[in-house]
Amino acid sequence: MTQPDDAPVPPSRRPTAPGGARPSLPRTGVGVDVHAFAAEPGAPLHLACLTWPDEPGLEGHSDGDVVAHACCDALFSAAGLGDLGSNFGTAEPRWKGASGAVLLAEAARRVRAAGYEIGNVAVQLVGARPRVAARMAEARDALSAAAGADVSFSATTTDRLGFLGREEGLLAVATALVHPVGQ
Repeated sequence: MTQPDDAPVPPSRRPTAPGGARPSLPRTGVGVDVHAFAAEPGAPLHLACLTWPDEPGLEGHSDGDVVAHACCDALFSAAGLGDLGSNFGTAEPRWKGASGAVLLAEAARRVRAAGYEIGNVAVQLVGARPRVAARMAEARDALSAAAGADVSFSATTTDRLGFLGREEGLLAVATALVHPVGQ
């Protein structure tokens, strides 16, 4: 703060729209998902709403798609709808084996039903494998189609550090921006 006018404005003194209503601001959410690689060989890898042949699959109640799951978690967080587990819990048999695309489409539907539109989602995969560079555009398109909104996708490694570097599993972190509709 360099000038008195730089001080934060308390909620009671923020400007109002005509009729006294407070302007509606966009909301952000963060989502994280982690899954271990499957103990049984031959399980398919589902990642970013795509199937990755010749890569080990991930454990999970659904298909284990950490990228799609982190996107769902971020959307639920942004809209104040809980988290992935409270929406697609393991106690619900209908989500057993569900694809990441199905879960992401349902998460987006629930966010919209709660009165929000999705601005965008950004998600980053963290892990040593698979190498995703050749399928980045395909993954981005599949995620965006499932969410019905722009989803950016990137990936990084941990330079062989920790459980991710030892190739024991994968992690994804996502952020989502939603804004209220009709306010």
